[in-house]
Amino acid sequence: MTKRAPAKRPAIHMIDTEADTLTDLALARRERSPAAELLLQEIDRAKIHAAAKMPADVVTMHSKVEFVDEGNGQSRTVELVYPADADISAGRVSILTPVGAGLIGMREGQSILWPDREGQQRRLAIVKVVRA
Repeated sequence: MTKRAPAKRPAIHMIDTEADTLTDLALARRERSPAAELLLQEIDRAKIHAAAKMPADVVTMHSKVEFVDEGNGQSRTVELVYPADADISAGRVSILTPVGAGLIGMREGQSILWPDREGQQRRLAIVKVVRA
């Protein structure tokens, strides 16, 4: 039986100041938030841009993102926010959730295989990004 290599994650992009803020946040919450480590890994592999040079179709903080969970076909639209502003009933998802950490830096048309809160791998496909 051949062992399959893990799926390669797509290239992601981050704004320099957001990457710095998110690094500090994730380091501070590392002990209490399992998604903090995922976020740090994403920051490490991101291409960093000045805010003025960030492509318009990239998920940044406060972006509204429409994505599809390809496992169940469910479409959701959420705003990516800092933990203090999170309110799932209002569609505001914290960057320190598995979904939030998986969405940051993605572009329209990309998809990523990403763990959910239960550790199950889900493929999330970005349909539309509206930046704040």
